[in-house]
Amino acid sequence: MRAAICPAPQDQEIARVPRPVFCNRSLSISLSLALATLTQLPQTAAADSTSIALSYGQRPAYLVDALPDGPLKTKLQSCAQQPPTPTDFSIAHRGAPLMFPEHTVQSNTAAARMGAGILECDVTFTKDLELVCRHAQNDLHTTTNILTTDLAERCYMGFEPATDSAPASAECRTSDLTLAEFQSLTPKFDSRDPKATTPSAYQQGLAPWRSTLYGNGATLMTHADSVALFRDLGVKFTPELKAPAVQMPFNGMTQEDYAQKLIDAYVEAGIPPQDVWVQSFDLSDIKYWIEHTPDFGKQAVYLDDRFARHDDDEGKLDPMDPASFRPSMAELKEMGVNYIAPPIWMLLTLKDGQMAPSPYAIQAREAGLNIITWTLERSGPLHNGGGWYYQSVAEAITSDAATYQVLDVLAQDVGVVGVFSDWPATVTYYANCMGL
Repeated sequence: MRAAICPAPQDQEIARVPRPVFCNRSLSISLSLALATLTQLPQTAAADSTSIALSYGQRPAYLVDALPDGPLKTKLQSCAQQPPTPTDFSIAHRGAPLMFPEHTVQSNTAAARMGAGILECDVTFTKDLELVCRHAQNDLHTTTNILTTDLAERCYMGFEPATDSAPASAECRTSDLTLAEFQSLTPKFDSRDPKATTPSAYQQGLAPWRSTLYGNGATLMTHADSVALFRDLGVKFTPELKAPAVQMPFNGMTQEDYAQKLIDAYVEAGIPPQDVWVQSFDLSDIKYWIEHTPDFGKQAVYLDDRFARHDDDEGKLDPMDPASFRPSMAELKEMGVNYIAPPIWMLLTLKDGQMAPSPYAIQAREAGLNIITWTLERSGPLHNGGGWYYQSVAEAITSDAATYQVLDVLAQDVGVVGVFSDWPATVTYYANCMGL
């Protein structure tokens, strides 16, 4: 194995050590147990990484069986005996959170076993400016047990029970806690019950189609832990710099310091820039990386949420109206942006009842932008139109079979180069079968 990394306790620098060592002792134990069960994989994994045994599991076959008869089903069925191999087309979204608590050792190990070639750590920071993996800086009240611990009193907004006129609420931030306090928490599935009258009840509310079978014993990760784990699993990296919930500068750290700190972890760990796709919804972060860390900036991924602007209705992006693309796709390319990542629905439209690339997708391709999209397998069962992620093609979404129908259009017609998924085996199976 290659060396792992651990932040030094006082100056927060990243130090190389001669063997895998983690700041979080429970993570070290969990990884050791996980790796002890892993067996040999054909030489498709990165050199000198720990090899792991891959498996598609049952879900890809279930989705293929649900497809209507036709060329897509025939093609995917023909690959039933193929051995799974890792592919960068399959990008794990917070690990494998369809059945594991997100951003944990177990969730990411599962994703690697499903052949995801790239794993994600959503990066935010603690009160003492340590980087940790959380989907948002202010999600601890829904993704950990904090409300039922003594640390609940540290939360930005404490628990408020539901009343006849208002739902239950709380807000707990990583920036409320030191790194040591963060590491003392127990992760759980992202959920909350708005009708709750007690903190323990508030931390329930999991969607009925989700399973808690693999929820026990999960381990939180720092960003440094994720770098070490992903490298040892032989996969690549796509950290996302999450928008702070606090005013910046925070404890002396500016937004630029924050963006640089993320990059520094990979530089000091000796990770090749070509194995890292840094992400942000903030175009200024992308431009910072392009200018100040060009080796990493050339693969920086602009997560496009311009459709969600609320401060200026005229500034909202409509994926069907190229005039609303400000900056335009060509202008983004001129800035040095090479990767753009909108949600699935922005890339698709319906033509004569069939799914097809949207004007957004067409113009992105014409400008020479590589397209990544998010997030497959996040909407649950698709018999009711698929919800938010499929809103532009809801009329064509009538069953779970749409998972592969959508993926096929994204891959073959839109030409995406990668797909985030909550269950990476689904994408891995398709990519392996189609030679992606």
